[in-house]
Amino acid sequence: MSKQSKRREALLYHAKPRPGKIQVVPTKKYASQRDLSLAYSPGVAEPCLEIEKSKENVYRYTNKGNLVAVISNGTAVLGLGNIGPEASKPVMEGKGLLFKIFADIDVFDIELDTNDIDAFVTTVKHIAPTFGGINLEDIKAPEAFEIERRLKEELDIPVMHDDQHGTAIISAAALLNALELAQKSIESVRIVISGAGAAAISCTRLYKAFGADPANIVMLDSKGVIRKDRPDLSDEKNEFASHRMIDTLEEAMVDADVFVGLSIADIVTPKMLKSMAANPIVFAMANPDPEIKYDLAIKSRADIIMATGRSDHPNQVNNVLGFPFIFRGALDVRATKINEAMKMAAVKALADLAKEPVPEQVNVAYGETKLQFGRDYIIPKPFDPRLIAAVPPEVAKAAMESGVALSPIKDWEKYEEELLDRMGNDHKMLKLLFDRARSKPKRVVFAEADHLDVIKAAQIVFEEGFAKPILLGRKEVILELMEEIDFDEDIEIIDPKSDDQEQQRLLYAQKFWEFRERKGVTLFDAKRLMRERSYFGSMMVNLGDADAMVSGYARAYPTALRPILETVGRFDGVDKVAATNLMLTPKGPIFISDTSINIDPTAKELANIAQMTNYTMKMFGVAPVIAMISYANFGSSDDPHAAKVRQAVALLHESNPDMIVDGELQVDFALNSEMLKSKFPFSKLAGRKVNALIFPNLDAANSNYKMLKEQKDVDSIGPIMLGMRKAVHVFQLGASVEEMVNMTAIAVVDAQQKEQGEKQQKRKKPKV
Repeated sequence: MSKQSKRREALLYHAKPRPGKIQVVPTKKYASQRDLSLAYSPGVAEPCLEIEKSKENVYRYTNKGNLVAVISNGTAVLGLGNIGPEASKPVMEGKGLLFKIFADIDVFDIELDTNDIDAFVTTVKHIAPTFGGINLEDIKAPEAFEIERRLKEELDIPVMHDDQHGTAIISAAALLNALELAQKSIESVRIVISGAGAAAISCTRLYKAFGADPANIVMLDSKGVIRKDRPDLSDEKNEFASHRMIDTLEEAMVDADVFVGLSIADIVTPKMLKSMAANPIVFAMANPDPEIKYDLAIKSRADIIMATGRSDHPNQVNNVLGFPFIFRGALDVRATKINEAMKMAAVKALADLAKEPVPEQVNVAYGETKLQFGRDYIIPKPFDPRLIAAVPPEVAKAAMESGVALSPIKDWEKYEEELLDRMGNDHKMLKLLFDRARSKPKRVVFAEADHLDVIKAAQIVFEEGFAKPILLGRKEVILELMEEIDFDEDIEIIDPKSDDQEQQRLLYAQKFWEFRERKGVTLFDAKRLMRERSYFGSMMVNLGDADAMVSGYARAYPTALRPILETVGRFDGVDKVAATNLMLTPKGPIFISDTSINIDPTAKELANIAQMTNYTMKMFGVAPVIAMISYANFGSSDDPHAAKVRQAVALLHESNPDMIVDGELQVDFALNSEMLKSKFPFSKLAGRKVNALIFPNLDAANSNYKMLKEQKDVDSIGPIMLGMRKAVHVFQLGASVEEMVNMTAIAVVDAQQKEQGEKQQKRKKPKV
């Protein structure tokens, strides 16, 4: 994609379907006149009067306790510099989005049109009654230091400048673990800090709080080593000025144990790394390009422990590991400030979490065989679902112990349950899916590539780096469409009908005929069918010339499905394939099966569908909790339709006792865990959050998923094929570009899984 195309795509993302990335959503009913009279006049007067009696009641009757202001004046925005308050707003909205998806914290972004410290502080003080906390963002140093200091002193709510403290907290957690692996103590190590901005100063202060000796620290700015004899040093720089008579980064790196980069790209050389002490710790955190490229650093020192700010390398120092969870803990105990004790508690919580056994769902999500504490895993992954229950409680405890908590927590078990309930995982699953696909891209056939939307989808997956598209169709048409959207990469294009594919057609036809010769297919039929893209593409996957295929954009589902079934076939032991749809809802992901294939499955077939759904959910890193759906609850009806579901459950309990599955159940009981536990405490699902629904027939499953899909804030991924021998998936007719991109990511992950399974099978086979 050209620079202009990327620019256009980014602008469109922020402009459509409605401008911006965040919105205000009502939390109370408003359908009737009675609702409105309670929400506003005259009912609203009652909480107003209660708050007048005691300001503390504002936390009881309003959203103040879960509302954070993200405030900037736009003087230090990303790498863009001083671009002004209005231009900073997209970034502040983005920060609000992260607060919401990671910690369920509401945000108002506020952009102030002033560079004056006094005016900034005064304005924030005036609006502070609205908020439970203040997150300062993208304010240039040294003003940022003074603004934060004064607001922390003058306000009675948590204030944190994330540019300073976020990086400090995450890197400190990584440093503690790296030092443990290197068998070094923080009190004795020699540390080099490249950069002297807000983040660098805050990092260094936090390292000191954990025991780093200031005499062992050398800090550099754009002029070189910050020495005591340099004139006109700011108070912050003077705090870390060195007595050592050295000037350059090269000199500072000699025998250093730790390098922390918060500066610019490519300033560290292999020679510098080689001059460091044994088991050097290198945090090259400049973004998007680190102080030394990861691969170059690893090549230079075999004993290096390295972290960057990038997601495509191990040990990403990402602020999203910190600020949502720190504010979550602070808000939940109504902390009056975020102090050093709370920041240090967050550091320890993150460091400790990295040492704990990693749940399989995290391994699956990141495409790892087995993540474990070591040189390539010194801090948790940003999408580790345990973070929400690991960090906020420790922050809250530190607030209570340090005397800044106004509403202490008494029941910690209940609090952790509440934290977990806050997280719907909704669209974070897509991020995990894309990251997993990107870890090992696959060759994906697009069987209908002479359609503009299909080409757009192929372009996105190529540029996202998780698939290598193979485009099937009329070459001249495909090239024209590619030119139309500035897709000028060297992509493989195949027209199955062209003369140059004759040899390949004949080979595929011969193999297909051998598969189907006893099922009514002649060699003539096979040759004819190989001119069709769906058959040709399926044979490419079947014979290993591609890893996966997606089709169905321009054809009815049964028509697109037939070539796949005839060529690729099912896994051994699978009588009938099925399909599931992943529904991304505000309350979390829900899998719905069978949405596309089996019209009226038997009890045995329903059990098989549940087993295949169970397997697929694990592929997504989701721990399956499956409800078998009916109009009846646990034997309340003897009708054959309900009995069928009951029989399926019995089969599953007998054959797969470890599966968390139960029924027959009505949908509302399945999705309302409290109601289920109250009425049916004996159920395997009691006290659990159901995340998969197996419907008794196609009518029910298809209708429910399509109804859900049309609801606000619900997205659907699928139908995902279950039980196929290869990674082949079919779009719904007229699928959107986004839906095709999502399905392609699924196809890639599916191919990865199947490849891994084949390798495991080969290892299990006895050697002759």
